[in-house]
Amino acid sequence: MDSDVLVLGAGIAGAAAGYFLAAAGARVTVLEAEDAPGRHATGRSAALYSEYFGPPAVRALTAASRDFLADPPSGFADAPLLSPRGVVTVAVPGAEVEFEAALASARAAPSGAVEIPPAEAARLVPVLRADRYARAMHKPGAMDIDVAALHHGYLRGVRATGRVVTRARVRTLRRDGVRWRAGTPGGDHTAPVVVDAAGAWADEVARLAGAGPLGLVPHRRTACLVDPGRDATTWPLLNDVPETFYCKPESGALLVCPADAEPEEPGDVRPRDLDVAVAVDRLERATTLSVRRVAHSWAGLRTSAPDDLPVVGRDPAVPGFCWLAGLGGYGVQLSPAVGLLLAAAVLDRDLPDEPGTDSTKAVSPGRFGLDHHLSIRT
Repeated sequence: MDSDVLVLGAGIAGAAAGYFLAAAGARVTVLEAEDAPGRHATGRSAALYSEYFGPPAVRALTAASRDFLADPPSGFADAPLLSPRGVVTVAVPGAEVEFEAALASARAAPSGAVEIPPAEAARLVPVLRADRYARAMHKPGAMDIDVAALHHGYLRGVRATGRVVTRARVRTLRRDGVRWRAGTPGGDHTAPVVVDAAGAWADEVARLAGAGPLGLVPHRRTACLVDPGRDATTWPLLNDVPETFYCKPESGALLVCPADAEPEEPGDVRPRDLDVAVAVDRLERATTLSVRRVAHSWAGLRTSAPDDLPVVGRDPAVPGFCWLAGLGGYGVQLSPAVGLLLAAAVLDRDLPDEPGTDSTKAVSPGRFGLDHHLSIRT
């Protein structure tokens, strides 16, 4: 099957790439290895839009994504993609240096953070043990993202003119003249350009194409749902400095995460009892809650480049091979900006609302140098 672009992976990265490529007129085929899109990182995201965390380039891309998320094109979604949440960050005595650094950084965000007394933090999060903490701040601009609606909107846009093919794990990937040929269990797909949006498997896909791995590392992240015993709908997300846990209202319950980030091989990771127990223990230490039962738990992979920046653009050594990988824990909130950047790189032209040159350079695959690449396979 012939297309203008093959996108490998139908998670939030591949879906966004396909959407903006299709919107710019390209014929797109998205190939997904699983039986449905978004089985891994996308479907297990905590779904927060925050301009307060990440390196400067990540914050710039987050800011560049805001307009799309706040006001998507007509018909993209049936309900708003963003809803108010906010974040309260606390610090125990002895963590003042880390807190000051975090506060200074968060104050620079468009909706700047403000320091508040721990007692005020406890008013916003009524179960907080305010007496345990010396400092607190409020980040009012953070918002929940409807990840399912965003993901489905992207895929709907792809399907309007192109295809999303599931159960299509790429087994072979070779370049025949000026076209790539991707071999899947259901047959071959060809296009002049391939976009590697395979998440935790992105380096494996690159090897198939003859591009050397960039050193992308998947990291385990665990979460669970517990009953807060009261209506927590309006509570902000609660976390600490340094980050050892966070919790946020989710589906009538409280989502709790121990902020784990252990390197893990690509795969369908499962939650470990110890990690869930650590999450519950840290929640109980920070709050007056006593967790009697964990309603549900899961784990996912956040895949990062060595410098914790996304990798977006054309591979400098392999013709027609493009990267959209290493989005780490930022992928959902960055998806409009990185999708636009990727589409502009593939099509080699400027696109409306595309982030600026500084962002393009910061996330370019070329920053790793050609020594990261193998010989070109033809």
